[in-house]
Amino acid sequence: MRAVVTSAPPPTPVEPAKEPVTAEPRAWLRHPAVRRLLPLAAAAVVLIPLAAVLWGSGAWPDDLTVDVRTPLDDAYSWVVHNRDTNPVFLYFLLHLSNWADSSVTWMTDLLETAGWLPVITVFVLLSWRIGGLRDRRGLKLAGVTFAAFAVCGLLDMWQATMETLALMSIAVAVSAAVGALLGLGAGLSDRFERILRPVLDTMQIMPAFAYLLPLVLLFDIGVPSALIATIIYAAPPMARLTALGLRGADQGVMEAAESLGTSPVQRLLTARLPLARKEILLGLNQTIMMTLSMVTIASVIGAGGLGEEVFRALSTVDVGSAFAAGIPIVLLAVWLDRTTAVAGDRLGDSSAPAGSSWLHGWRAWTLTAGTGAALGVTGWLLLIAEWPEGWVLDIAPPVNEAVDWFTGHLAEGVPVVGGTRVWADTFTGWVLDPVRDGLTGAPWWLLVLVAAALALLAGGVGAMCTAAVAMAGVGVIGVWDHSLDTLSQAIAGVVVTLVLGFAIGVAAARTPLVERILRPVLDTMQTLPQFIYLIPVVVLFNVGRSAAVAAAVLYALPAVVRITTQGLRQVDAATLEAARSMGASTFQQIRQVQVPLARPALMLALNQGVVLVLAMVIVGGFVGSGALGYDVVYGLQKSQLGVGLTAGVAIVLLGLVLDRTTQRAGRRSTTR
Repeated sequence: MRAVVTSAPPPTPVEPAKEPVTAEPRAWLRHPAVRRLLPLAAAAVVLIPLAAVLWGSGAWPDDLTVDVRTPLDDAYSWVVHNRDTNPVFLYFLLHLSNWADSSVTWMTDLLETAGWLPVITVFVLLSWRIGGLRDRRGLKLAGVTFAAFAVCGLLDMWQATMETLALMSIAVAVSAAVGALLGLGAGLSDRFERILRPVLDTMQIMPAFAYLLPLVLLFDIGVPSALIATIIYAAPPMARLTALGLRGADQGVMEAAESLGTSPVQRLLTARLPLARKEILLGLNQTIMMTLSMVTIASVIGAGGLGEEVFRALSTVDVGSAFAAGIPIVLLAVWLDRTTAVAGDRLGDSSAPAGSSWLHGWRAWTLTAGTGAALGVTGWLLLIAEWPEGWVLDIAPPVNEAVDWFTGHLAEGVPVVGGTRVWADTFTGWVLDPVRDGLTGAPWWLLVLVAAALALLAGGVGAMCTAAVAMAGVGVIGVWDHSLDTLSQAIAGVVVTLVLGFAIGVAAARTPLVERILRPVLDTMQTLPQFIYLIPVVVLFNVGRSAAVAAAVLYALPAVVRITTQGLRQVDAATLEAARSMGASTFQQIRQVQVPLARPALMLALNQGVVLVLAMVIVGGFVGSGALGYDVVYGLQKSQLGVGLTAGVAIVLLGLVLDRTTQRAGRRSTTR
């Protein structure tokens, strides 16, 4: 308790009266944000009336639209007619296509010929060895592996699983090699890193569909397009994290190695690479997960496998079949994530228990490989190839019955709350429609100006120019209304994601129990490919724009929660203690201390939420999101490459607008 002082204070000398202090007129003009916007405002005063007189103030004017669909359709027709005669195709692209097709076919035949029993045994032994033959983690990982592959067979998805694994194995190997080489160059050369950074930045904000369309133009629909698109999509995280690990190597260790007279190659092999191995393995983990995600999406262009099963079921709204194909994808994702995570945890543990030399090092790998080869030959000789028909469990009918019951009892007509589909209709009518109508009804020059202003505040003149040109670009290529429809869904999804993500992140940062409960849930959600999120939202909300937004929120929420929690937890504990000692309430500590100090992390969470929501809204074209997502799906399915490629370009432009208005502030606030 504070002591109460009862003695009278000493008299204070009388000071001469001072004139009242008044605020300086127009002091707000010196605010940094206002000073940044003044040149843009001055230009707008001159240019906006001119643009309104010349082209009007409604939607994007036709006079400023360029027909890009016809040339793209003509290009597609030219490629189709010249694919067998043009030297570029004959001596380069054709060989690349043949290599992709033959390598995936060879791997698929290998897995299918070996048979289910040898395949399961080999992967279980491999997982056990990675986790440690005498380590409890090894037994757990082996159990997860066995359960994952056994369930794939029980659900009658063995052949589709093998097709997915074959495509994944080739894509991961090539993506990891390409990403590692690019990361090696960026980690050792500042000039190469400056050249590579904008390329990787652009690739990061491009949704998955944007990779499929140009490759379909070159290689047609099929496995080659799917494989090459997957390699391009999955290589950037390996490159980024490899470069990060190499650049973050301990300078003391590097100086010590140099003082011993080692050559640059020796320092790279004996010091820099070993110090960066955890970052490299994390890059491999991200590459594997992105490969699985892309392989499932690439089913729309003929990749086959589990993704094709999900896509076919979603096309007919057969939730039971989609669920049966989605479970193996989830299990594969969990298995791959756990395997790489355990390998990363064991990197620093190189000591072997006494008396166990045969269970560690190269001897253990030899034992594992020999056992797997023996079982593989045995399975091949016994012709144990296809999964036994008597061991198949058809879950589609009961799942569809459960969906019908849910639709009849909980989707609509529930007293007071209405039901999930009533919520979806309400969200569409009260949020999505007004936002879309507001965007499409606004003057085109106003939207370009708003994009430029937000980017100028966030990142400066360069970001402003990029955002303005990208926003105008969607009008120039003739997809203004569809782009604004997609933008309205992205804005609604981002707002919901940020509200939920920041609230959950604050709760997790302030309460350790909440963080421990959420951790396994977020781990699982972050391993799921994009297609999987479409299945539950179709059950809950049926097809439509609300379903696409709900899937986007679920997809982006884990990243926002994690980054928010980490940023708030990293706030200096002494600062928080000082705020508490001054009597600040919990809300005041969050609002006045943690949030301002965690601003870089929160801006990063905002940026990641924007990018992930946009990517998933596009995938929502499979469940009725319409707009650009539908255009891409339609173009891919109907070979209307003009429609599809135009929508793909618009998606990239929207991604640039959203990225430039949210990313640079976070970068500028962080220390590189």
